[in-house]
Amino acid sequence: MTTDRDPVPGTMAEPIPDQREDPGPTASIDPTGAAVPPTRPAQARMPDHELQRTRLSGVWAAVGCFTVILVLLLIFILQNSRTVDVSYLGAHGHLSLGVAMLLAACCGALLVTFAGMARILQLRATARKHRRADRKAAQREPAA
Repeated sequence: MTTDRDPVPGTMAEPIPDQREDPGPTASIDPTGAAVPPTRPAQARMPDHELQRTRLSGVWAAVGCFTVILVLLLIFILQNSRTVDVSYLGAHGHLSLGVAMLLAACCGALLVTFAGMARILQLRATARKHRRADRKAAQREPAA
């Protein structure tokens, strides 16, 4: 018979006898005599779900980068708003310094793009020539 003052197993007054307390981390010594850091018992870990990269995630990252670049360009143009005289091949005009410098940078980028396009076209023509040669060699081989 239990009274009101006797602890009931499973309550906060007394732990259930079958439960064991966590002994905590234990240190050990490896065969060379060096101390090994304490370890915790292995716990079941949920598998990590890896997200695959998609084209849309790449576009999202590119939009974020371009937005930052555009904000920086806007700040550049606003800080360089002094008007300057611009002459090019007999044409004369007045532009803000920031716009003139940005226009010059864009023209330089176009020149680099044209050079890159020429190289890509050259490589495609060479690849096309090699594909034709491979096809002709494959057609001659079965006949021989």
